[in-house]
Amino acid sequence: MFATETQIRVRYAETDQMGVVYHSNYFPYFEAARAESIRQLGFTYADMEKMGVIMPVVDVHCRYLRPALYDDLLTIKTMLKELPVHHKIEFHHEVYNEKKELLAVGKLILYFMESKTMKKTVMPPELLEKFQSYFS
Repeated sequence: MFATETQIRVRYAETDQMGVVYHSNYFPYFEAARAESIRQLGFTYADMEKMGVIMPVVDVHCRYLRPALYDDLLTIKTMLKELPVHHKIEFHHEVYNEKKELLAVGKLILYFMESKTMKKTVMPPELLEKFQSYFS
């Protein structure tokens, strides 16, 4: 299993009138954590796009357990539980506050697609090679 952690501080603009993180703001947190997890492998979304591969989100779920509040330092754990063998990749996210309380869990499915044709493809071999050591 591949797992990383990314920290994000809740900004005032991300909260509602009660100081609670608005539900849709978890998705940019997941996006930032996903991008950082790939960056920690020494690879970036920009690298993939230069290869002609994009990764649109095709399915997203989030379960909210406790509120995240203004100025909380959140830790977003990003996990890849299975090595992708086809066109899709499934990321799992867990959001914790500084007390290590689990606040939310998310699951996102993205497809690898050729940017010019919008046809499904497989993970670029360069990225696959970096993930493989976590699944041996």
